[in-house]
Amino acid sequence: MVERQHQHRLVASRAFIPPLLAAGLFLLMVILASLLNGAGPVSAIDVMAALMGAGTGEAFFVVTELRLPRTIIALITGLALGLAGAILQSMTRNPLAEPGLLGVSAGSGFAVALAILWGASTATITTMVAQLGALAGCALVIAATRVQGLGNDPVRLVLAGATLSSLLMALTSMLMLMDQRAADEIRFWITGSVAGKSLSMLWATLPFILVGLALIGILARPLAAMALGEKAAVGLGHHPGRIRFLITVTVALLVGSATALAGPLIFVGLVVPFIARAFSGPDIRKTLWLCVPIGPAVVLGADVVSRLIATPSEMPLGVVTALIGAPVLLAIVRAGRMPSL
Repeated sequence: MVERQHQHRLVASRAFIPPLLAAGLFLLMVILASLLNGAGPVSAIDVMAALMGAGTGEAFFVVTELRLPRTIIALITGLALGLAGAILQSMTRNPLAEPGLLGVSAGSGFAVALAILWGASTATITTMVAQLGALAGCALVIAATRVQGLGNDPVRLVLAGATLSSLLMALTSMLMLMDQRAADEIRFWITGSVAGKSLSMLWATLPFILVGLALIGILARPLAAMALGEKAAVGLGHHPGRIRFLITVTVALLVGSATALAGPLIFVGLVVPFIARAFSGPDIRKTLWLCVPIGPAVVLGADVVSRLIATPSEMPLGVVTALIGAPVLLAIVRAGRMPSL
């Protein structure tokens, strides 16, 4: 019996490797597409030359000052949102739980809008404010899951989150009426974009993202135990209350940082774990590993589409992620069956 279980685990582990390698290869292709497409008629040869420090001055500027920072920020944003969505869904045991749908991103966005209105100018302050807003939104999600019957009903929980998001977005719109100067900046920011972002913003958010990633590494095993039920987790030596608190902090760190970098992007935290679970099954540890390449690929791929779909202009990144994620959400709800977590 023990030998049979060992063989089953070995087969499952081997079956997990090809999707992981395929996702990594697809990510490399998307990165190349991001560097080759964008502002300026820069050829593939010019791109390679610029990356190696040679090439024309125009090519070097376009690649190193515009496309490369944009690519890196999109990768980090996708990584943060994908992992945050996976652990949030695992904690709530709800495959529809997503930071953008449940008000976490909206809370972060409202906090940043307040900071912009009050004249916040440094990336560090903006990041910390975004994380405080995400923490408040995440706390409301936790409270909602504790309400009798709500946490067990995925659709009702999403509707509650959509109500919270709508309220926060309405408050954000009210802020835009108070100051025309701030309104233009807020309007550009809330549509979601990585265009024109400098790496200085990334350096301000990177410490918080690294802490969030470290916490996920610590939480992976307890989350797998929690999937068996709280009693089983306690029997294995874990503390469910402590785990939920750490997940709340982790989601706030990741979503707040991603929102500060690219604005509130919805559906990323829904689509990425959904794709990952299709290949990994209910094992949260395998899901998290697959989210590492899939999350960046989804956001960066959406950004590449945003550059090409409305040439010579660009479509906001938040619109493209919504166009990708909305059909996935509708398909899950319409099918009337939820993927097992």
